[in-house]
Amino acid sequence: MKSDGTHHTFADLYHERTEFQFIQRSWRWAILSGTLIVISLLSLGLRGLNLGIDFEGGTSWQFTVSRGSASVGDVRNLLEDVGLGDAKVLILGDDGVRVQAEDLTPRARDAVTDKLAEYGSIPASDVSVTDVGPTWGKQVSEKALRALIVFVLLIGIYLSFRFEWKMAASAILAVLHDIIITAGVYSVFGFEVTPATVVAFLTILGFSLYDTVVVFDKVRENQATLGTVPGDTYSTMVNRSLNQVLMRSLNTTLVALLPVASLLIVGSWILGAVTLRDFALALFVGLATGAYSSIFVATPILAWWKEREPRYVAVRERAAKELARSGARAAAATVTPRPSTPTSPPLEPTGAPPAGADGDEGDEAVAAPTGWTTTEAGEARYVPPPRAPRPRQQRRKKRK
Repeated sequence: MKSDGTHHTFADLYHERTEFQFIQRSWRWAILSGTLIVISLLSLGLRGLNLGIDFEGGTSWQFTVSRGSASVGDVRNLLEDVGLGDAKVLILGDDGVRVQAEDLTPRARDAVTDKLAEYGSIPASDVSVTDVGPTWGKQVSEKALRALIVFVLLIGIYLSFRFEWKMAASAILAVLHDIIITAGVYSVFGFEVTPATVVAFLTILGFSLYDTVVVFDKVRENQATLGTVPGDTYSTMVNRSLNQVLMRSLNTTLVALLPVASLLIVGSWILGAVTLRDFALALFVGLATGAYSSIFVATPILAWWKEREPRYVAVRERAAKELARSGARAAAATVTPRPSTPTSPPLEPTGAPPAGADGDEGDEAVAAPTGWTTTEAGEARYVPPPRAPRPRQQRRKKRK
């Protein structure tokens, strides 16, 4: 709802005339983000991440069923006979099957291969068997962690020179917020973490910072006009900046999410490409979280931090005094004086004729106040209007 009591329309959003109270209601976003962070940390501590075979190592079987469609339940029942009831079973499309399990002895691996070939009605040679060691996944994790640290340091240095260090710190806190929540989503829902997930995870950090930089650039632009608007404070200026770039942020987010959503739906559900699903899922979660944090995390943190500076404290106090004075003037303007009423019933018109009526004084009547008036004793008195002067001939006749 806008300040005049009317509701927002799509035209207001399109023409950047919105007045949403992002900063005034930042406690709501703080509660939401805090709750999500607590849930994510608890899930990561208790359940951990569902790491793929590339990180933990093991053996992978992949084949295509020659007749009919594949079923997770049928494959899992088949694996229980050889002691692999806890293996991961993925259905690729309608007839593709991928099975991942821990390292096995050559004899046990051959037994699983024969069972899967029998289930798919195919020769054992058509079952692809891959052994993956945990060393490669460990190397990917270490390199990703180093890349993340270098990325955060470089972004902090750049934003400190481009804006100021408080803006850089707010942006980095928003990035950490995105990392924790994205990892928490994977932990809570048990999504598998693959090398494609790590690559997508590093990609989304750039988008999160891009949207934050757009907002901060508008804040810095409006900061030069702070104090020119009566009652303006740093928080209200930041809120105005957010409303001005809201449509741009929404357009950027939608343009980025639509291709990722199509990649997730078409690539995973229709084509059955598991690699595309892992990559698109991480992108989708990260882009949505990054768009949220740039508006509801990074900018409120900046406003809260800057409001503690002495100069902006003085601006806030001056704005409060201006609003108080304007409120007092508005209240005084609404008070109208009540007309005085006579305390006694109206008197009959009395009073002597105006001077000059009898011909003793001048040729013209002297103007006198007319209408109902109030005497010093509080009585209402009627003063008649002046009489019209008599013709000069009649005055001469009267003298004779």
